[in-house]
Amino acid sequence: MSISLKRFLLIEQCPEAWQSFDLYLFRDDAVTFYVGQSHLAFARVWQHLLDGFKGRSLVGRFVWSNWPTSMNFTIALLDSQDAQFHAVGHDVTAVEQWLTSQSSPCLNVVYNGQPTPLPAAYRPPNASLRCGRSLKKLIYQAERAVRMEENRIR
Repeated sequence: MSISLKRFLLIEQCPEAWQSFDLYLFRDDAVTFYVGQSHLAFARVWQHLLDGFKGRSLVGRFVWSNWPTSMNFTIALLDSQDAQFHAVGHDVTAVEQWLTSQSSPCLNVVYNGQPTPLPAAYRPPNASLRCGRSLKKLIYQAERAVRMEENRIR
């Protein structure tokens, strides 16, 4: 299941259908930035985003350092029990290792011998934040962007 970051930000509670997802990716159309695993991927993505304000999450900091461009990043939520992961025995750690080796994410160090260089269009995670630290305001901006996107589609 994939969703844009701007749409993800509008979902406060984990939908029941998403509770089996134990893997997550942050990416854009060309490159994967980060692969991770968690018992509840939805909550872990939120934790990264919140910890990014305080510099306690590299990927969260990267998101906020690249705001508002990062609104268009994709959050992919995956289930290690999905048929596509049969070859690695549906083990969440093995799936994370496999996904990391396949996509060579820019920000993963573990299981990643050759991280993809961060595209020049993006600011590094240690750059200053390009947004305020008010999550409420950022969610409002995401909501406006979603509305504008939906109006263009109509």
